[in-house]
Amino acid sequence: MDYDNTNRGALFKNDRKDKETQPDYKGDINVNGTEMWISAWLSTSKAGKPYMSLSVQPKEEQAATPATQPAMDAIDDAIPF
Repeated sequence: MDYDNTNRGALFKNDRKDKETQPDYKGDINVNGTEMWISAWLSTSKAGKPYMSLSVQPKEEQAATPATQPAMDAIDDAIPF
Protein backbone atom coordinates (compact mmCIF):
# COMPACT_ATOMS: atom_id res chain seq x y z
CA MET A 1 0.00 0.00 0.00
CA ASP A 2 1.40 3.43 -0.99
CA TYR A 3 1.52 6.21 1.60
CA ASP A 4 -0.70 9.22 0.77
CA ASN A 5 1.37 12.42 1.20
CA THR A 6 -1.51 14.72 0.19
CA ASN A 7 -1.68 17.76 2.50
CA ARG A 8 1.53 16.77 4.30
CA GLY A 9 5.07 18.08 4.34
CA ALA A 10 8.31 18.37 6.29
CA LEU A 11 10.75 21.11 7.29
CA PHE A 12 14.48 20.62 7.86
CA LYS A 13 17.04 22.97 9.42
CA ASN A 14 18.79 25.01 6.72
CA ASP A 15 22.46 24.09 7.26
CA ARG A 16 23.50 26.27 4.29
CA LYS A 17 22.17 29.56 5.66
CA ASP A 18 24.72 32.27 4.80
CA LYS A 19 22.57 35.41 5.15
CA GLU A 20 20.00 36.53 7.71
CA THR A 21 17.38 36.80 4.96
CA GLN A 22 17.63 33.10 4.07
CA PRO A 23 15.16 30.74 5.75
CA ASP A 24 16.03 28.94 8.98
CA TYR A 25 14.13 25.84 7.79
CA LYS A 26 13.33 24.51 4.31
CA GLY A 27 11.35 21.59 2.95
CA ASP A 28 8.48 20.56 0.77
CA ILE A 29 4.76 20.13 1.20
CA ASN A 30 1.90 18.74 -0.85
CA VAL A 31 -1.18 20.99 -0.86
CA ASN A 32 -4.25 19.40 -2.48
CA GLY A 33 -2.00 17.37 -4.79
CA THR A 34 0.33 20.27 -5.73
CA GLU A 35 3.99 19.90 -4.74
CA MET A 36 5.35 23.08 -3.14
CA TRP A 37 8.57 24.31 -1.52
CA ILE A 38 8.11 25.62 2.03
CA SER A 39 10.45 27.95 3.92
CA ALA A 40 10.33 29.09 7.54
CA TRP A 41 12.02 31.89 9.46
CA LEU A 42 12.26 31.97 13.26
CA SER A 43 11.15 35.32 14.64
CA THR A 44 9.87 37.07 17.75
CA SER A 45 6.66 39.12 17.95
CA LYS A 46 6.54 42.62 19.44
CA ALA A 47 5.06 41.00 22.55
CA GLY A 48 8.15 38.80 22.83
CA LYS A 49 6.55 35.53 21.73
CA PRO A 50 8.53 33.29 19.35
CA TYR A 51 6.89 32.27 16.08
CA MET A 52 7.68 30.95 12.61
CA SER A 53 6.99 32.99 9.49
CA LEU A 54 6.20 30.74 6.50
CA SER A 55 6.40 31.00 2.73
CA VAL A 56 5.35 28.50 0.04
CA GLN A 57 6.19 28.42 -3.67
CA PRO A 58 5.05 25.91 -6.31
CA LYS A 59 7.90 23.62 -7.40
CA GLU A 60 6.97 24.23 -11.06
CA GLU A 61 7.83 27.95 -10.79
CA GLN A 62 11.44 27.20 -9.88
CA ALA A 63 11.74 24.44 -12.50
CA ALA A 64 10.15 26.67 -15.18
CA THR A 65 12.80 29.39 -14.73
CA PRO A 66 15.18 28.84 -17.66
CA ALA A 67 18.87 28.55 -16.94
CA THR A 68 20.96 31.36 -18.36
CA GLN A 69 22.52 30.06 -21.56
CA PRO A 70 24.13 31.95 -24.42
CA ALA A 71 22.05 32.15 -27.58
CA MET A 72 23.16 29.69 -30.27
CA ASP A 73 23.38 32.56 -32.82
CA ALA A 74 25.95 34.33 -30.65
CA ILE A 75 28.02 31.14 -30.41
CA ASP A 76 27.87 30.53 -34.19
CA ASP A 77 28.97 34.12 -34.91
CA ALA A 78 32.02 33.70 -32.67
CA ILE A 79 33.34 30.70 -34.64
CA PRO A 80 35.75 31.93 -37.34
CA PHE A 81 34.99 29.17 -39.90
